This record gives sequence, structure tokens and C-alpha cells, in this order.
Amino acid sequence: MEQQLQFSEGTPYPPIRVDQPNAQYASAMLANLASCNSEISAVSLYFYNSLVLAEQYPDLASCFHGVSIVEMHHMHIFGQLALLLGADPRLWSNTRRRLRYWSPACNQYPQKVLPLIRNAIDGERAAIQQYQHQIGWIQDEGIQENLRRILLDEEQHIVVFQSMEKELCKSDN
Repeated sequence: MEQQLQFSEGTPYPPIRVDQPNAQYASAMLANLASCNSEISAVSLYFYNSLVLAEQYPDLASCFHGVSIVEMHHMHIFGQLALLLGADPRLWSNTRRRLRYWSPACNQYPQKVLPLIRNAIDGERAAIQQYQHQIGWIQDEGIQENLRRILLDEEQHIVVFQSMEKELCKSDN
């Protein structure tokens, strides 16, 4: 990559705090932690991407590794919030009042480089949409602050992945 990419937005994260335990908010944080559209899905996918790209595209592999570290930090935040809200922060989510463990089967694993990058962009957009929706209904300022800050990172990840895509398309011409 020609430029040094930033994997996190750069501003400090807010304190991890909640007003009080809340089962509905806890379920939302578990979904962010370990549903199919979650931080663990992103971490595992970006780990995979970094491995399959390492030989032919070492710079891209390094970018995926860098982004995965930021996603791990998001996992930690959501896990702590879930715990404070009264949930057991295992890698599971509450779907229709049933706890389901996360599975790597949640991810798609394209092996060609452009579909792989586009898949990552789609995942980041889905996370952004999920967090924006949660900000709209969760009435706990501590959770909202963390969601807003994490959103900034997810938007930065799209910038990183679009830069990767642009660089690839430029080198193909």
C-alpha cells in the first residue's frame, strides 16, 4: 500500500459504563459480540483473510491483521458492556429467547482478492447499520457513547478496505 493506513479512528474510547442492568440491552451487546453480524465474525474473517492473502498480497494481509486487532478491542468493549448489563459474555447471542453459540459458519470465505475485500466492506456496512439502529432505541448514554465511538472505527475500516480495492484495481490496469 502506498500510504500508511489508520485502522482506528484515533479518538479515545469513552468509559465503559451502564446506568443499570438491562436484559434487552444485554441481548443487543451479545449480538454485537457474537452473532453472525458481530465483532467475532469480523475478527475471524479478517484473520482468515490475512492468512490467505499473506503470500501474494502481504500488504493487504497486514491491513486485515491491523483491522482485526481493532475489532478485538470492540469485542472487549461489547463483552464488558454485556457483563455490566447482566449477561454472561460468552461467544453467543440471544435469538428468539434462545442462546446460540457463535460459529465460524456465519462467515463467507471468498478466496479471490476483490470479492474478499468487497465482502469485508459489506460486513462493515452491516455492522454500522446495526449500531446505528441500536443507538436509536437504547436509552443508556454510556452504551450510546461506546456505540458512536465504535461506529467511527467501522467507518474507518471501510476507508481502509476501499483504499485496498482502489489500489488493486489501479495495479490491474
